[in-house]
Amino acid sequence: MAAGRKIDKPFLLISIILMVAGFFIFSSASLALLAKESSNYASIAFSQTVFGLFMGMIALIVCARSDFRIWKKYALWLLFGAIILNILVLIPGVGFEHAGARRWIKFGLISLQTSEVLKLAFIIYFAAWSAGVKEKMKTFQWGFLPLLVLFTISATLLLNQPDTDNLVLIVFAGVAMFLVAEGKWRYVFTIILAGAIGFVLLAFARPYIMQRVTTFFNTQVDAQGASYQVQQSLIAVGSGGLFGRGFGQSVQKFTYLPEPVGDSVFAVAAEEFGFVGSVFLLILFMLFATRGMKIASVTSNVFGRLTVVGIVIMITSQAFVNIGAMLGVIPLSGITLPFVSHGGTSLFITLLEVGIVLSISRSRVS
Repeated sequence: MAAGRKIDKPFLLISIILMVAGFFIFSSASLALLAKESSNYASIAFSQTVFGLFMGMIALIVCARSDFRIWKKYALWLLFGAIILNILVLIPGVGFEHAGARRWIKFGLISLQTSEVLKLAFIIYFAAWSAGVKEKMKTFQWGFLPLLVLFTISATLLLNQPDTDNLVLIVFAGVAMFLVAEGKWRYVFTIILAGAIGFVLLAFARPYIMQRVTTFFNTQVDAQGASYQVQQSLIAVGSGGLFGRGFGQSVQKFTYLPEPVGDSVFAVAAEEFGFVGSVFLLILFMLFATRGMKIASVTSNVFGRLTVVGIVIMITSQAFVNIGAMLGVIPLSGITLPFVSHGGTSLFITLLEVGIVLSISRSRVS
């Protein structure tokens, strides 16, 4: 790492704006919880502000000031830890269930979503592996096979929770990293084909996935059931108009939108800040992606370059999948919006990842 080199200030500024905007949007959306007698507002607010925002900021600062290469040193242990956590979450009495999914381990007022740890561990370990065998990444044995093994481990753990959405994000990030590491395109086409076949099989095996596909093509099917969230989201987005109803003035979040602080939070933002606010949020994520990829392109360290690519693709693909689902341009998913949606673990890991990218930005070539 170049001595005395500064972190990438534009990337830091974009991340801070996303964090501040996300806090205000979340604060407004969470007002809907106060209107419900049975809400767990205190727990959600504590998790988001103390664990997610405050502890996440500390993690960002520590990571940004540390040598990023320490992550490569402990990549295997991080992966082992993530695997163990995602096994423990499936054990009754250890992991707890919400909305039909078992994805969290409870620690007092804080709940840990184990898949978030797995996503980071996947990126760090595959970057470390690829950097170690960089001359052999084009081969099946050293390049494609290890990626397949990591995908298989991730799929086995996540599909049992079930968490199909985060598995898709891992595949996106893994493929991007594989290509940047100069893996062969023909192997990527194999992944795409296998993914398409796997999705079809899952759709027939799990009714909720088939419902998402069906309602995507016809939003009038089961208007009070499977299509309900998409329809209410589109109403919220449409009623925002050009400039929105104003901060805190969303109507949909109080009665109609499911999970207003979760995967529906973009609809709340669109209703309150309108088309202009929605475009501004989209531009922020686009700037986050382009600046992040700029950092990757000028980073001399192979592990650092691949880590940045994995983190940036993971975060931005999650954002665009969430927004696309709320706009009805892709099938509905349970993916939350990075920097914005409720999820202390997600926000903490996201800010930690920003810190890692900032640390890596110090190793860029002149």
